[in-house]
Order: sequence, then C-alpha cells, then structure tokens
Amino acid sequence: MADPSVRGVRASFLDAIADPFFAPEKDCIRYFADGLLVVENGKVKDFGNYADLQTKYVDIPITEYCDRIIVSGFIDTHIHFPQTEMIAAYGEQLLSWLSNYTFPTEGKFADYHYAKEIAALFLDQLLRNGTTTALVFTAVFPQSTEAFFEEAQRRNLRMIAGKVMMDRHAPEFLTDTAETSYRETKQLIEKWHKCDRLLYAVTPRFAITSTPEQLSNAGKLLAEFPDVYLHTHLSENVQEVATVAELFPESNGYLDVYDRAGLVGERSIFAHGVQLSDREFARLSQAKAAIAFCPTSNLFLGSGLFKLEQAKSVATPVKVGLGTDVGAGTSFSMLQTASAAYQVAQLRSQKLSAFQALFLATLGGAQALCLDDKLGNFEIGKEADFVVLNPYGTPIMELRNRLPHREAAKNLAEISDQLFATMIMGDDRAIEATYIMGELAHGA
Repeated sequence: MADPSVRGVRASFLDAIADPFFAPEKDCIRYFADGLLVVENGKVKDFGNYADLQTKYVDIPITEYCDRIIVSGFIDTHIHFPQTEMIAAYGEQLLSWLSNYTFPTEGKFADYHYAKEIAALFLDQLLRNGTTTALVFTAVFPQSTEAFFEEAQRRNLRMIAGKVMMDRHAPEFLTDTAETSYRETKQLIEKWHKCDRLLYAVTPRFAITSTPEQLSNAGKLLAEFPDVYLHTHLSENVQEVATVAELFPESNGYLDVYDRAGLVGERSIFAHGVQLSDREFARLSQAKAAIAFCPTSNLFLGSGLFKLEQAKSVATPVKVGLGTDVGAGTSFSMLQTASAAYQVAQLRSQKLSAFQALFLATLGGAQALCLDDKLGNFEIGKEADFVVLNPYGTPIMELRNRLPHREAAKNLAEISDQLFATMIMGDDRAIEATYIMGELAHGA
C-alpha cells in the first residue's frame, strides 16, 4: 500500500540553485518543463523530470497543474503587520509619515484582540500573494507579538517576528523603556523562538527611536541568544541619516551606531540601505549581514534608489532579499515588488533579469535569513513551501504569455520571458495556489 504521507505535484518547475548575480544564469537556474515534486511529511523527498520519476512513484496521489509554473515560496524580508490598514497613506516622506500615520495606527495594537484580527488578515493576505515566509515587525506591545505568533503557528508558517523596541522620539502611548523592552523581548524569545516553525528577531525600530541604552540591551539579547535575528531599519531617507548623525555625534555613520551596540552580524537584516556609504557596504559585506531591498516603499516615500549593483558587486557582496515593507510599500505582492525592483534598476541604468528577481524573492531571501538550509528551492530535504503561478491570470497576461496550445516553455529563454512578463504584470491574480509544508493553504 502507498504511504499516505507521500504525495506528488506535477507541473512545470522553476527554482534557483545559486546566485545569478555572480555566475551564469544557466548554472544558477533549474527548469523542468514537465516536472514532479514528491513531498513526504512536509519536506521534499524527490524532485526532477516527470519522465524520470514516474515509474518510481506510480502508487502515490499526484496533483497536476497543467500549463502552470511552480516556484519556491516567496520570502519577504521586511514587512510591518500593524501597518496593514494604513497602506497607501498619502503625501509624506519617512519621518512625517511615521508621525502622521504610522504611530497613531500602531497604537491600536495595545488591544490583543484587535492585533489578532489584523494578524489573521495579514497572514491570509501573504498566502494569497504567494508569500510563505516573512520577517515581520509587530508593534511595541508584547501582546501584538503574541497575537501574531499565535496566528502564524495556527497556519504552520515559517515566520520570523519581533516586538518593536522604541523608547524615545515617539508618542508616550507607543514607547517602552530600555529595561522593559529588554525584559519583554527576552520573555518572548524564551516562549516563541524555535516554537514549531517560528523564529524571533530582536527589533529596535531604528536608531532615532532608541536610546543608546536600549540599543545596548538589544546587543545584550543577541549575545544571550546567538541564534535569534536582529531586524531594524538603516539609511532609508536623507533626513533620517542626518538626524541619526545629530543624535549619535560620536558615531562614524549610521551603521556604526548599530555596530557599537553589537548589532551587526550574520543574522542581522537591515531594511532599505538606500543611503549607504561605500564604507558601510564594505562593513555589511564583512559582517555577512543582509539588506532587505524594498523598492515600492522607497519609491512611494521618495527615499531614493537602492544601489543593488553595489550590494551585488564582487568587491562588497552583501546578502539581499526583497521586502514589501507594507504599509509604506504599496503591495503585498512579491511579483509587484520585483517589478518595482526592475524599475529601480532601470533608473540606475542597470538591469535586473527575471531569474535574478526570482533568486532575490526565493533563495536570496532564504540566504539573507540564514534559512537556505530549509527554504529557497526544491533541494531534497527542504521544507515544501511553494507557489503555483498562473502566467495567464489576466486577459492581458494570457495574450502576452501564450505559447502554442499553452504548451510549457521549452527552454530557459522561453521561461525567462514568460516569468518576466508575469513579474511585471502579475499580482495576486497570478497566484493559483500556495502550499505550506506540502499542504494547500490558499487557492485550489
């Protein structure tokens, strides 16, 4: 009798197996026009051409997605769940946007039940858009983090989150203290880090809203729990960088503020990095830290154009993932985020290929989060989180992407063209289904 824990999915499959910024794309991208993914107990058991594997798995149930493309689950390396309801807030740049929109909204998350309601909506929206893992800001209130983790645990998601640490330059109703933020964060780490598929990130909002004492306590937590993450903002906006220089006159730049507190390491993820200096790129590279590239947010708030080509240079290679940064970001869709990343590259007279964008949204994000042993592609043994893309999800996409008789793309050139058009024009309508640990979590 067939093992009920083993099942298969048949479709076209596309994944990244290496970084196409540093090697020929043909050596970094794997494509099976007619492939079979075999899942056992939520993990990849086998993967390859259907013709090569079909006789080995004649007895297992197989779900078929004709004329669809399956990719590894999208990984969002920077997003704020309490900002879900204030997406598309008009007319401000970063610091005034925080004061006028963000802080009043986040105040609502002192209410555990409200936080739980928004967390449920937020996570369902991620799944609707094919995002299976995210690095998430909650709010300053520990109950907001509890609510988020409870909803993520209920969906069996691989999520990383942390309570915001913020003890100055914010409304009194939204601040903690250096001591309470340390104590509450420690309690949350002890309860939630490595609980099922959940992981914790120590989360000072950014240098402006943390005293040196609070940043020092964040460093103390990283020393006490060396396998948790550090998640914060860095060099997003010109005015922000100038304000940090005023608040920390002894520092040698914005990144150095975090470095002095012991916050720059291999498990540190810094959102934005639009205004980074050459020296700071070099330090991030040396520390093996990561940047979350958030193009829709950087464009919406007028922050600037991220130097992706410098982060992906041989001289100062830095781990980079894509971040939607909702609510400054304008879409939960990683397809739309990749489309904006392409446009940012164009504005800098650079190019971002479809395969490079796929890498950033999958394996690159996994590497940024030090999760590439678990996520990012279909290597045997990895967790089976994946997305079924429909390249015909709208009438104009069907016109643009059609091949004779809707047959699968035959080679890397054809699938690259189809993926690029899907990335540029796609959104949640291009997500046919989302699977978590081999189980259908959204779609059909």
